[in-house]
Amino acid sequence: MPDEGVGEDGVVTGRSSVGAGRGSLERYAWVAIAAALATIGLKTSAWLVTDSVGLLSDAVESLVNLVAAIAALVALRVAARPADQTHHFGHAKAEYFSAAIEGAMIAVAALVIIWQSVLRLLDPSPLEEVGVGLTISVIASVLNAAVAVILIRAGRRHRSITLRADGRHLMTDVVTSVGVVLGVGLVWLSGLEWLDPVVALVVAANILLAGWQLLRESSEGLMDSPVDEVTTEQIIAVLTDHSSGQVHFHGLSTRVSGHRMFAQVHMLVPGRWSVRESHDRLEEIDQALLEAIPELIMSIHLEPREDPRSYDDYETEVPIHGPDQVAGSPAEGKTT
Repeated sequence: MPDEGVGEDGVVTGRSSVGAGRGSLERYAWVAIAAALATIGLKTSAWLVTDSVGLLSDAVESLVNLVAAIAALVALRVAARPADQTHHFGHAKAEYFSAAIEGAMIAVAALVIIWQSVLRLLDPSPLEEVGVGLTISVIASVLNAAVAVILIRAGRRHRSITLRADGRHLMTDVVTSVGVVLGVGLVWLSGLEWLDPVVALVVAANILLAGWQLLRESSEGLMDSPVDEVTTEQIIAVLTDHSSGQVHFHGLSTRVSGHRMFAQVHMLVPGRWSVRESHDRLEEIDQALLEAIPELIMSIHLEPREDPRSYDDYETEVPIHGPDQVAGSPAEGKTT
């Protein structure tokens, strides 16, 4: 694997080239900023024309979109920085802070909408120029939907939680905007003024849920959650393919850090093997992992099968495959 090194205590690490070109993701943040500015203007105009608290709630969320897009731009710039002397594993986790900020801001926006809705519910007022306001709101929603799709796809392709969070936020905005348009339209047709703040309250509840989901996802990332099950099975498959009567693995552990994934595992080999022979086998495994999962950075700890100390932490480690915690056939040489 590129930039491979051998550390202390027989640990071999590999570093992939993931992150190259990550700075190009900033263009998506600029697209989100431009879209947020445009929709703020459109939705604010719709609110001023109609005096609808429902459309006001829509405009407030667009303001949050702008701040979130700026936070995303900053996070992407920081996350794209390479590892340095003070951040040995890079800066990828900066994206989780952006998602947390966005989640918190979404929640604050929802509370503002709830407050305004309660005030309007206590003192209803007629709406004006509803047709014009709804037309403006629909145009803004179409723009948001297009940008949301772009961001979500880019986030999945580049494994960026920042872009995914921003895209999901915009898509939530689209869904709530559709609800607002339908609700305000119903008020317009029925004359029931109390429906306007009720629609806004429903929108606020949806926004609160979206904010909670983002906060939960960002906290999981900051707490070093393991990689997903599909990726774990891919790692296990590669290790199993390279297991034999002489080589086994145990103690697999993984974590996700922004667009990067880290894993470590113990590799048991015959004590008589030379350093070169062990290294050659590691090279094969590194290359296979790089081809299967380019985003993965793997650390492999070499251990002699015949040494009882190789199994000191055997019972407490995360299983690789089944209760025996070994990829391939059961470990030989374990002493009890």
